[in-house]
Amino acid sequence: MKTTEKIFKIANERGIIQAKDLEEIGITRNHLYELCKKGKLQRISRGMYMLPDAEINEYQPLIEITKKIPSAVICLISALYFHELTTQLPNEIWIAVPVNTWRPKFEYPKLNYTVLNEKTYRFGIQAFNLHGTNVKVYSPAKTVADCFKFRNKVGLDVAIEALREAWLNRKITIDEIAEAAKVNRVFKIMKPYLEAIV
Repeated sequence: MKTTEKIFKIANERGIIQAKDLEEIGITRNHLYELCKKGKLQRISRGMYMLPDAEINEYQPLIEITKKIPSAVICLISALYFHELTTQLPNEIWIAVPVNTWRPKFEYPKLNYTVLNEKTYRFGIQAFNLHGTNVKVYSPAKTVADCFKFRNKVGLDVAIEALREAWLNRKITIDEIAEAAKVNRVFKIMKPYLEAIV
């Protein structure tokens, strides 16, 4: 298979490609630049390329963020939307990163950072393969507990709605939400709402 064909194959599978995707199979980044000059690849942001006729999907911003910030975990409003626990369409991508992580600024997509200590950051991470990229998203239980922890940021009404939706749609169990609430140190705050819903 020719080098160009290999690049197109990877671009078709992954949607978005970077130089490191090619270097893993022994192809230099110069091929990306050449294909861009010829109009056979399109540069969508610094270091990221896709086929010009590629279909843009709803997960593309999440894939871009994951490729640029490997430690990023989709959280809060964006995780609620991902798990279909809210009707709100986020106008920015909410991500969690551990303390001391480099936090680049983006023109697009707009980011809303939440910085967490190591224990809280690591708890409840789920990986979803989206077009060949493993995107990390907090579990429904962790997301709901995060909404209560950051209720001043997202709004208490959003946290309560998330809890109700997660329970009614059977996306959480009592044990899961209790554990997540304890990790986030919001169990006492959540207890009356849990009792009202359950």
